[in-house]
Amino acid sequence: MKKAFLFSGQGSQYPGMGKELAEKYPANKAVLECGSDIMGFDLMKKLTESTPEELAQTRLSQPAIFTTSVLALTAIREEGVDCDAVAGHSLGEYAAMYASGMLPLEDAFKAIKLRSAAMARAAESSHGAMAAVVGAENSQIDEVCAAVNGFVAPANYNSPVQTVIAGEAAAVDEAVAKFTEMGKRCVKLAVSAAFHTKLMQSAADEFKEQIKDMQFGKPSVDFYSNLYGKKLEDYSDMPNYLAAHICSPVKFVNELNEMQNAGIKAFVELGPGHVLTGLVRKTLKGVVNTNVENTETMGKALSALK
Repeated sequence: MKKAFLFSGQGSQYPGMGKELAEKYPANKAVLECGSDIMGFDLMKKLTESTPEELAQTRLSQPAIFTTSVLALTAIREEGVDCDAVAGHSLGEYAAMYASGMLPLEDAFKAIKLRSAAMARAAESSHGAMAAVVGAENSQIDEVCAAVNGFVAPANYNSPVQTVIAGEAAAVDEAVAKFTEMGKRCVKLAVSAAFHTKLMQSAADEFKEQIKDMQFGKPSVDFYSNLYGKKLEDYSDMPNYLAAHICSPVKFVNELNEMQNAGIKAFVELGPGHVLTGLVRKTLKGVVNTNVENTETMGKALSALK
């Protein structure tokens, strides 16, 4: 049975995430030591002792979620399970790059440190917002975004029934009001920036310059791309790709469909929460769909994958 590992994105964090997997699987000690050295703080302490408000800050949430995803990856590999393909949602692409061998762990943590700082700075200056829209067609999303005053655009194509829009705060509010009038349900996201839009361009430019000399290997398994919504074939300029990734929509629905079309039968979300597991359930039929974030879910996942 061909399997894909999926990696969680920003917003899935919670206090205590990763603790059980860190304690049960000895190989995870090296993960935490490596990350703590590079980040400059004790990652296990941050995962277990931070408040929800602290964990929601981009500078901490990105390395914390990445760490938890890698803890889950290490654990499931210790259990003898590996994958044929990888994909991540936004931030999750960095765990996917590590899982596929494109980046060693040290460089992956270095990239996360630089990315989180650049995006936090851009967020502080752009005053953006994001909102999930449920039940609208892509054409309706485009029409409403084009009709409002100011800038707002699709940012995450999450499932056939959910798209996230992002942009200037007032423009997002106006779009939400229009969708509500149309009978569509909208949920404002607890973020203060318009991720995956042109409002993140300063972060993209800064990050690209910082990682221009970083070496990326060819993945050992198929790597599916948010940017293109399909398997990534060209790895020759990953700094440019990752800069564009910060400002471009996440085409997650397309990725899932492409993976299923390529013969993937099982999807395993690795990292905090089960948001991606829910998106798989809403998008694909006839596949095994599970997640690993602690020892209980590990047991369920191993049973589902037998």
